[in-house]
Amino acid sequence: MGAKSLPSTRIARLQAKLKRKKFDAVLISQPDNRRYLSGYTAKDHGIQEPAGFLLIPANGKPYLLTDSRFTLQAEQETSGFEIAIYTKGLIKLLKKLLPQIGVQRLAFESHYTLHSTHSNMLNMGRKISLELVPTKDMLEKMRLIKTEEELALIRESTRINEQVFQSVYLSIEPGMTEQEVALAIDLTMKEMGAEGPSFETIVAFGPNAAKPHAVPGDTILQSGDIVLIDMGLIYKGYCSDMTRTFVAGKPDNQYLERHRLVRKAQLAGIAALKPGVTGQEVDQAARKIFDDAGYGKAFQHSLGHGVGVAVHEEPRLSPLSQRTLKPGMVVTIEPGMYIPEWGGIRLENIAIVTPDGCEVINKDTTCLDL
Repeated sequence: MGAKSLPSTRIARLQAKLKRKKFDAVLISQPDNRRYLSGYTAKDHGIQEPAGFLLIPANGKPYLLTDSRFTLQAEQETSGFEIAIYTKGLIKLLKKLLPQIGVQRLAFESHYTLHSTHSNMLNMGRKISLELVPTKDMLEKMRLIKTEEELALIRESTRINEQVFQSVYLSIEPGMTEQEVALAIDLTMKEMGAEGPSFETIVAFGPNAAKPHAVPGDTILQSGDIVLIDMGLIYKGYCSDMTRTFVAGKPDNQYLERHRLVRKAQLAGIAALKPGVTGQEVDQAARKIFDDAGYGKAFQHSLGHGVGVAVHEEPRLSPLSQRTLKPGMVVTIEPGMYIPEWGGIRLENIAIVTPDGCEVINKDTTCLDL
């Protein structure tokens, strides 16, 4: 099955779901869902300035609704979509289009619709006898189980990400700033065929590594400093995510002890990851390692998250996650230890849930086992 055929297969699945729920159509506004269904890659300039919407009827041809800035891109990147251009805004186009195609019951993504847009849609609905039905996670649930084609793209995204890390890792030395390393990573991603980073690259030196979402700045790397790098890229629409932590120079015994504990927690999470368990249970397996060693408070975030067309998606591996894991789900395993004024250690790999356990798809083991 080629990449172009993926959206049409997904449209058919969604239309079947619309029929079961007795919706005449759904309006898709969330950017990841829009690309997942259509292949259309245009970026929003924030939620208030979208690059387009998808209108998917339960029967018939789907529509890509956008403005004239994106006409050519929409035509080039999509197949099987009717391109409809709005010159006076989305609402006026919908007011004209929905009655034409017989839509009386319209679902919309309540988790990604502005209150002002919803108010305007309600006003429009009164004029054309339209029922608006809020939905949540309709597409996100479809994205939970990856196909073999999707898994292949995530594997390749991960392979390139590791190649980028290795290239930059060999060049890191005292005197460089966090920002210089981050820029080198982002540039190398482009050079190696990525669309770009899947999130803002994190590079943190020394005590800055105690911040799980540190922003690279002008901190200069000193010999003996901790270096934490969290990086991911987008390849043909699919994300990767990996974190490595090491010391610039020779690590001391305290660092080695803590690093080995984080790695032990990661391996415990990997061992617990299998079909039939909940995300909470996998999280707890790794968290117990920290608790038993007296470092429970230093593990400040959940163990992992799903990865696909978005770098953070379902399922979650967290203390609150009751979702049962199934084969084909893709998650990160990323325990972390964060100690103010000392620094932090996070080790992150991606794993695919398999029928009898899981498969870690990262091949690079640099900075894992010390």
